[in-house]
Amino acid sequence: MTSIRAWRPWLLGLTLALGLAACATAPDPSDRAAMRQYEEANDPLEPMNRAIFAFNQVADRYVIKPVAEAYVELPQGLRDSIRNFLRNLKTPIILANDLLQGEGRRAGETLTRFLVNSTAGVLGLFDVAAANGVPYHDEDFGQTLAVWGVGEGPYLVLPILGPSNFRDTAGMAADWLADPVRDWAEDHDKSWANWTRTGLRAIDLRAELLETLDKLERTSLDYYAALRSMTRQRRDAEIRNGARDQPGAMPKIEIEDDDDPPPQRK
Repeated sequence: MTSIRAWRPWLLGLTLALGLAACATAPDPSDRAAMRQYEEANDPLEPMNRAIFAFNQVADRYVIKPVAEAYVELPQGLRDSIRNFLRNLKTPIILANDLLQGEGRRAGETLTRFLVNSTAGVLGLFDVAAANGVPYHDEDFGQTLAVWGVGEGPYLVLPILGPSNFRDTAGMAADWLADPVRDWAEDHDKSWANWTRTGLRAIDLRAELLETLDKLERTSLDYYAALRSMTRQRRDAEIRNGARDQPGAMPKIEIEDDDDPPPQRK
């Protein structure tokens, strides 16, 4: 059973967020341009978020990114197998959210993928299902809440975990509590398996975004604001079940720099 101690950091963070929310004042309502920009950003906690973002940048620069760079040096086949295995372990959460969203066809695809990849794919190490026309898709309870009509709430940057919002943070906590794989590991004194799984998922995602985030940081006047915009676009595409095969991948946004030719206009 989950100890109440595990919730203390979340409760402390929520208390801090609520406290700082009162410190983040909106612009003068008479300044329509500033007010419109403020509302579009949906970031009333910006002072706190930028402070956490700065902390995350330090952690990324000295720990997370170097590990991700080392990870990409592994053979592609090994990295693919790690990703396939992690996706297979997440099947119960994806299937539950498919059903909660009323997505019968996608639920069938998720179940088919699990049965095929857990057997012919050797416990999910190989994505045999995708090779036979059943592609992967991701779902989580944050997306389910959005489908149910729950608003995203203010933009929120979480320590280490990065960009989110109030709805997705609640959804992430619900998925974590409902995950049968996590429960099994905890019940069998295998907490190390949960930590290993979480760490591998984070490293795999960071490795996938190495070039994208490097280029965004290099070409942005305000990296924080640019990442906030891209994150919200990506999340919107996920909720609408956009044409995206890679979980967590950023939408394709053209970023010009000195080495890129100008786009051709039709």
